[in-house]
Parts: sequence; C-alpha cells; structure tokens
Amino acid sequence: MKLLAFELATEACSVALWIDGEVRERFEIAPRRHAELALPWADALLAEADMAKSQLDAIALGRGPGAFTGVRLAIAIGQGIALALDRPIVPVSTLAALAASLPLPLAGEGRGEGMPAPRVLAAIDARMDEVYSAAFELRGGDAIALDSETVGAPDTVQVPDGGDGWHGVGTGFGACDGALRDRFAGRLQSIDATALPHAADVARLAAVAFERGEAVAPERVEPAYLRNNVALTIREQQALRDSR
Repeated sequence: MKLLAFELATEACSVALWIDGEVRERFEIAPRRHAELALPWADALLAEADMAKSQLDAIALGRGPGAFTGVRLAIAIGQGIALALDRPIVPVSTLAALAASLPLPLAGEGRGEGMPAPRVLAAIDARMDEVYSAAFELRGGDAIALDSETVGAPDTVQVPDGGDGWHGVGTGFGACDGALRDRFAGRLQSIDATALPHAADVARLAAVAFERGEAVAPERVEPAYLRNNVALTIREQQALRDSR
C-alpha cells in the first residue's frame, strides 16, 4: 500500500509517504508557510522514493480539528491530487493522529496479556481560551475514539470512566496557563504539552482505515472545524473573552 499524507492543522507542517509499512516524513514548525512547503515536500518525498504519483493507492490527510486555514488547505491539496489521479482519500482525525504519536515506550505499557491498552487524552490549543480534545485507546495499530471530539474551555473537558493511567499529549495541555494539565494531573501518567500532530501518524492510521474500506471519494471529505463560526471577527473574539 502506498499513501501520501498531509497534516497541516496546526503550526506544524508535515507531509509523509507510506510505502508498505515504511514511512518517510518532512516535518517543520512553520507557521504560515504550509502552502509554500506542502506540495514541494510531497514531490521531494516521491522523488527520494523513486516513485510516481500514479503509483499511489490513496491520499491521506488530517481533517482537523485545528486551524481553519490549515485544515482547509490540507483538504484542498488532498482533493486536487486525488481528483487528478482518480484516487480516494482517507481522512484521519488530527486528534487521533496526535494520540497515536505517544512514544513507543509509553504506548507499549499495558500491552501484556490481560493488561489494558494505553489510553490518551489528546488536546490542541484552539486559541480564545479553548482547546480541542478527545480521548483515545491505542489498540492494534489504531487510535480508537472513546468519546466525541469537542472544543471548549479546559474546565469542560471530560475523560471517560476507566480509572487512572492516562497519558496526555498536545499543546492543549500548555494552553490557558496549563489549566488542562492541572485539571488532570493526578490521572495522567505522562504529559507532553509540546506534542504536535505528524503526517507520519496520519499515514499510519490511514493505512489501517484503508484496509477497513474507509477511503472515500475526494468530494465527500468533510473538515472537522467543531466551531460553528470558524472566522470570528476581532470584535467577536474580544466579546467572547470579556464574557468569561
């Protein structure tokens, strides 16, 4: 299986090429440079692998939640390539990709017989004193959602029942002066408040989803913005802050 993956929903820009279980990735924290970097990186990865775009089986992309511009750009790029090649798209939750980035020594905990799978609370700084968040269980190379993706103040974030032993990943844990980190500190075995989603993890999750038959036609891809109004004016943003 050969997949080209894009993850552009945060300040990190990343593109990955998945070839039969092996992955190559370009990743850089590059605010406002995603449009400049994404396609040249894709071409470079394909050239390094001596592979033509026509050999791709599908395009994978992080469909959010995250920055409106980045999510929209990833979908536009993915749709353009997929339509030109007559290939499907495998959309992947950006939060799921973030959860899947849990380092192997931590993700390996609890994988012994009779032990629970690692559980991850993934959170991304959504600005305006809010975070995007969702809970996942890492199992069988996949990130299984345990609840719905939400956006809201850190004190509204809930973790499903199931005891302690959670891991926290994502910039949402550093947002709002670490409010989310403080809220769940007693239940989290580890916290990485600097973690950002990677296209390599998007590709890995997309490969599993592709095998399950979850690829869709390019025109059916929908972004996950979560906010009803993704383009609040400066005045509306200030009013929202003043109301809290």
